[in-house]
Amino acid sequence: MNLLTTFRGSMMEGFLPAGWDLEKIDALGDLFGTALTARRPWWHPKFEPIACGSLADFDTFMGHEIAREIQLTQQAGRPLAMILPVGPMGMYRWAIYFLKEWGVSCEHVHGFNMDEWSDAQGNTLPSDNSGAFQFAMEHAFYGPLGKATVPKAQRHFALKNELPTYAQQIGDLKKKGAKLVTVFGIGRVCHIAFWEPHFAAEFKTEAEWKSQTHRLGARLHPLTIEQNALTSFKSRTTLVPANANTIGPALFLAADSIIGGADGSFGRGMQWQGLSLRMTLGHEPTPWIPSTYMPTLAGRLFYLREIAEPLVAECN
Repeated sequence: MNLLTTFRGSMMEGFLPAGWDLEKIDALGDLFGTALTARRPWWHPKFEPIACGSLADFDTFMGHEIAREIQLTQQAGRPLAMILPVGPMGMYRWAIYFLKEWGVSCEHVHGFNMDEWSDAQGNTLPSDNSGAFQFAMEHAFYGPLGKATVPKAQRHFALKNELPTYAQQIGDLKKKGAKLVTVFGIGRVCHIAFWEPHFAAEFKTEAEWKSQTHRLGARLHPLTIEQNALTSFKSRTTLVPANANTIGPALFLAADSIIGGADGSFGRGMQWQGLSLRMTLGHEPTPWIPSTYMPTLAGRLFYLREIAEPLVAECN
């Protein structure tokens, strides 16, 4: 007895994304060890999943990867456009450490935050609200970098008046030789940024879906809201907005390379991201599971080894 055998007539009908094949997803849930990271035909030759033994390793490795991209583009005299997430966050402390240790300036870096909480019209939280992604970035990354920081004019946030300009700004930077790097986490329902799986129903073709640059006031899936209630709002669901501004596939899939992270462990054997990681790695690309496109790009996905262990029931 499980969800598959009790689904019909339950409150889960119409709740999960319509394009999800639950039997196929359940089979992916059985993957662990080498079966989980076995190369799939659709993976980019330079895509690499990397297991991390602890959260400390995860933060350090991912922070080093970010800092290294900044260092290498500085050495090459090349602008760097970085699409940046708020979640995961621990890697920013280590990126700062390495950049300061190496004496690397971020003058050539252009940061584009991938999303921001909003209402249905795209209006966002004030920048001094502790739940705002702009607040988080200023305090976790831009501020602590001190004199080596990204210039203020090159820090971009997914606000109503700026998000629609991202595609043009990034396009102009690429014309000047900039490298585009997408840094990301994977959502509970496998979103990238807040580009949700249910958006797939709106598009007739994959090409049309891939052409979307952004969305203001995007309607979030209930599992996305609850994920963030648990991970960012200390279980207080009523604090989480039901909408967000977000970049779309035309931007996060345009990356020259990617730096991904999956650190979704609560401790004591509890976690939220193991199935999302398996869907990302093992399911062929589909707009119904946005994160499945990330392995088609060059780069690395860092994940906690704990969430790659067998997904079997353990009452807590």
